[in-house]
Amino acid sequence: MAIILLGRDGVINQNPNQFVKSADEWQPLPGSIEALAALSQAGHQLVIATNQSGLALGQFDLDDLEAIHAKMRSQVEDAGGEIAAIFYCPHGPEDNCRCRKPQAGLLDAIEAEFDTSLHGCYLLGDKLADLQLALVKGCKPVLLKTGAGAETLQQLVESPDPRLAETAVFADLASFSLFLVGP
Repeated sequence: MAIILLGRDGVINQNPNQFVKSADEWQPLPGSIEALAALSQAGHQLVIATNQSGLALGQFDLDDLEAIHAKMRSQVEDAGGEIAAIFYCPHGPEDNCRCRKPQAGLLDAIEAEFDTSLHGCYLLGDKLADLQLALVKGCKPVLLKTGAGAETLQQLVESPDPRLAETAVFADLASFSLFLVGP
């Protein structure tokens, strides 16, 4: 089973203001739940890798984060799919940890948990840090134009890193799912 790595905020769900702080605030982007279910039904293991600095900043607590993830998992399961795992960095940007994207710590943990290499897996995100992380681990970077994706697309165009020029760009998660598994 191929692993597909996904960011959360701006990829699967709307990203209002700066943080999604509760399950009530967590709202999926149009078509994202169905897209996740289709990818899962096609045999892909869906693994979310997300920075959640709101924990470190006191914007929400672990119970809130678990409730958000339970809501997301439940909606994907109700649509016939499954999220294999969710990995998150609880640190703030100033903590200089190894698990905050674009550092590779989250992906190292995923590789250890699944006893596999993520080299060649798709990594979907809406931020430059996601795409940079993909390159660090030899993943295929995919930019979604949802969330911060439109701004990131401009950064991609201006990037001096020629490897980012090969980034696949899709309108949203549903478009990527159609590309990978069809209707």
